[in-house]
Amino acid sequence: MSDFHKPAHSIEEQIATLCSRGLAIPDEARVRHYLANISYFRLSAYTRPFYQPGLQEHRFLEGTSFDDVLRLYVFDRELRLLLLDAIERLEVALRAQLTNTLAEHHGPHGYLTPDIFDTRYNHGWLLEKLENAAKGREIETFLAHYRKKYRSAPNQPPIWMAVELLTFKEVSTLLAKLRLPKDTQRIERHFGWKMPVLRSWFRSLSDLRNVCAHHGRVWNREFGSRPEMPRKVPAAWPSIPDSIETGSHEHPEQRLDPRRRLYLQLVVIESLMQVVSPNSQWAERLVSLLDHYPQVSRPHMGFPGHWDTEPFWREAVMNAREGTKA
Repeated sequence: MSDFHKPAHSIEEQIATLCSRGLAIPDEARVRHYLANISYFRLSAYTRPFYQPGLQEHRFLEGTSFDDVLRLYVFDRELRLLLLDAIERLEVALRAQLTNTLAEHHGPHGYLTPDIFDTRYNHGWLLEKLENAAKGREIETFLAHYRKKYRSAPNQPPIWMAVELLTFKEVSTLLAKLRLPKDTQRIERHFGWKMPVLRSWFRSLSDLRNVCAHHGRVWNREFGSRPEMPRKVPAAWPSIPDSIETGSHEHPEQRLDPRRRLYLQLVVIESLMQVVSPNSQWAERLVSLLDHYPQVSRPHMGFPGHWDTEPFWREAVMNAREGTKA
């Protein structure tokens, strides 16, 4: 085990380090402002693409300025916000489907019976979580009203309240553990995909949501949780190869797996958004964002070459780019 010997550095020392590595900083006051409000460590993840390859010591490519690094950071931030906008709608739709399905098929408190779930689901944990929902934090108004008015009812609230007390991860787990075909088939009909795919997609989206909500980098990230590819895909489903070139001039043979990158999750999001919010123009906003930052590497997000000519994206691409021309 190695000891940690790196000392803390002041902002002035951080600026000096960047300058010594060849980063152009024409306005130190401006850079000082960003380092004070974003932090050197967070921004350092966005300096990596601008280092000269093959050097042991970090050295920036000639002509790289602080604005190049900041521009990549801002793109990633705007991308996260766009992802959160879509994921919120998909999460709310999943909560609604679970609520309506379980309430209509099993009654307001039918979910308290473990028989509707897979035996591997920790049903006792769910009951305990909902029973203790008022402990340790400010109680939700709707839950306080329920417990005050319906004293002889179960302490756990009806399903439409219960799903609002669970995190997205917990809701996606609830979906994954549904056992009865009449429940799963109804949800399949709504979203238009089979349950194994939906389980995988919503689990993956809940993980992506957490990355975005905690301001994690989504550009040039390999995700541990990846969506499952459908066995039967619609005619317009885009081509997602097993590997793509990174576009590295230094190492032209370098490749990565796009199915572990963001692109596949973007396809999943848009596939579900076409059901949940078909008039949202979310895909057009995605295209506009990418077009606004042409210098950002697409392969490092898993985008295959000529992705924007795929029938899956064609309408969004056309609308976004025609709107720009108008």
